[in-house]
Amino acid sequence: MEKIAELQNIIDTYDNIVFFGGAGVSTESGIPDFRSVDGLYNQKYDYPPETILSHTFYMRNRKEFYRFYKDKMLLEDATPNAAHLKLAELEEAGKLKAVITQNIDGLHQKAGSKEVLELHGSTLRNYCEDCHEFYDMKYMLNSKGDYPVCEKCGGPVKPDVVLYEEGLDNYTVSKSIQYISEAQVLIIAGTSLAVYPAAGLIDYFKGEKLVVINKASTPRDNFADLVINAPVGEVLSQIKVK
Repeated sequence: MEKIAELQNIIDTYDNIVFFGGAGVSTESGIPDFRSVDGLYNQKYDYPPETILSHTFYMRNRKEFYRFYKDKMLLEDATPNAAHLKLAELEEAGKLKAVITQNIDGLHQKAGSKEVLELHGSTLRNYCEDCHEFYDMKYMLNSKGDYPVCEKCGGPVKPDVVLYEEGLDNYTVSKSIQYISEAQVLIIAGTSLAVYPAAGLIDYFKGEKLVVINKASTPRDNFADLVINAPVGEVLSQIKVK
C-alpha cells in the first residue's frame, strides 16, 4: 500500500504524465504475451511466434502466417481492463498527455483514450498491398483461402502491424520521442523492455519521476524512482483521479 500511496502522490503532483506500455497491459484482458513463460510458445505451431511474425516469414509462408495471425492475434471480443480504463480517466482529467503502446489490440482507444501512439501498429487496420483499400478485423477473420485478398483488385491484404524486420513508422516514433522528452513523469508498465527500437525510446526521458510497474524486473528498475512489481490493472485500479 505504501508504494500505491507513493504513486498516488506522483499522479496528484504532476500534470504532464506519459504512459509507455507493453503486453502486460493487455494480459488482464485475456490477450496472451508470447514472450512470457506461459505465453504462446510450445503450442500447435512448427515455428516460434517471433519467426512467424517476421516479414520474411510473411512473404514466404502467408498461409501459415495467417493461420497463426487469425488464431492468436485477432481477438475481437477482448475488452479493456482496469489499466486501460484508468489511463483514459487520467487523460480526461488532464493528467495524462499520451499513451505510447507496443500493443496492437486497440484496447486503449476502446477504453476511451484519445492520444494513443501505436508503435507496432494495430490489428484493427488492414490494407491491400496493391491498391491500399482498407479492411477491418472482421474481414480478416472471415476471409477464406490461404490468405485475405482485396475485393477490389485481388491483391493481398496485410495487417497494419509492424512485423519483425520491419521499421517503425517515423511519425509515430518522432511524436513518441516528443512526448517522452517533454514529460514530467514517465510510467513504464507491462513491458520487459526487450523489444528494440521501441524500448530505446525511454532514453529520451529527462523528467522528474520514472515509475516502473511490471510483474518481473526490468533493465530500468535501478534508474526508477518507484518500482511496483504487480499486474498493471491491479495497481492502477487503486489510483484515484482527482
